[in-house]
Amino acid sequence: MRVLHLIKGLGLGGAENLLLAAARHRGDGGVLYEVGYFLPWKNALVEPIRSAGAPVTCFPARTGAGVVLRAPAVASHLRSREIDLVHCHLPLAGVAGRLAGRLAHVPVVYTEHNVMERYHPLTRLANLWTWRLQEQVVAVSAEVAGSIARHAGSAVPVRVVTNGVPVDRLRPDPEAGAAVRGRLGIPAGAPVVGQVAVFRRQKRLDLWLRAAEAVRRRHPDARFLLVGDGPLRSEVETLARGPALEGAVHLPGLQEEVGPYLAAMDVLMVSSEFEGLPLVVLEAMAMEVPVAATAVGGIPEAVADGETGRLVPAGDAGALAAAVAGLLADAELRRALGRAARRRVAERFSTERMVVELETLYREVLDRARRA
Repeated sequence: MRVLHLIKGLGLGGAENLLLAAARHRGDGGVLYEVGYFLPWKNALVEPIRSAGAPVTCFPARTGAGVVLRAPAVASHLRSREIDLVHCHLPLAGVAGRLAGRLAHVPVVYTEHNVMERYHPLTRLANLWTWRLQEQVVAVSAEVAGSIARHAGSAVPVRVVTNGVPVDRLRPDPEAGAAVRGRLGIPAGAPVVGQVAVFRRQKRLDLWLRAAEAVRRRHPDARFLLVGDGPLRSEVETLARGPALEGAVHLPGLQEEVGPYLAAMDVLMVSSEFEGLPLVVLEAMAMEVPVAATAVGGIPEAVADGETGRLVPAGDAGALAAAVAGLLADAELRRALGRAARRRVAERFSTERMVVELETLYREVLDRARRA
């Protein structure tokens, strides 16, 4: 079975990293993966995916409309490579992939990584306009599935397949964490609160930094580690230079390997106002880093409040700071939550489990298509 994963770009985002994980951990059912993308400058994961054994093809486009207009080129690729099934990720690639699948008579699966209410109205409209040109939809969490039901109805079957992370590759690594602290000039004994994210409005990094200020009032030696980059970089830098956080916030930029940075953290703090199911939460849990997060999207499906981490209402910087400060004050609690978090991820959110579920779904889709 040849499956083409199709996505807008191959930068260092959560959905993109899922493709790399799938290429590295595909099941034993004889599925051959290829990857296609549209934005040439978003190519950080091209070589890692190729090194994992999956061919990568770029269908160059510069705008959202350009992505959709590349559908005939994608269709030609499907025919020439004898692709059996297209698996699209994120709305614009979904639109292009559905049109290409219809042109090439290839069935299409689409993964919805976020709640549909949060898309730009034109993006949501284009997504829904082509919605019926696919055989199956995958939702990364129950909340995402609910959003699909509200906006798209039940014309196309939906199945929840939660994101997974490579648990065997993600383990506590004190030496790597100490090395990161040393490079950044963080004192060995200082508590570190961190996050790995694209710097965009969804992540509410303004609230994150307000919570950091409150944490620092209770833990004056605390340091804060924000790994990533994005359109709000200058705003984040300005807030991080405020007098309450002067010298306490570290911004190392985009990193291909985030494991060492997670290993440097005592707590992962997540302030998002909406999410699907963020990989960094699962990665931190696998590395036994306790998570304090807003209870949005699929996060409560992974983080059990009081058992594997702490959950607070969205938009409440005070509650988030209190949860983090409480964790920093109790090392034994952090260790207990971290161990429980790793067990939960190993049982329910591994890459191996995700890939097996997806490959089973691919076979079901192809069987239905053949019967039809």
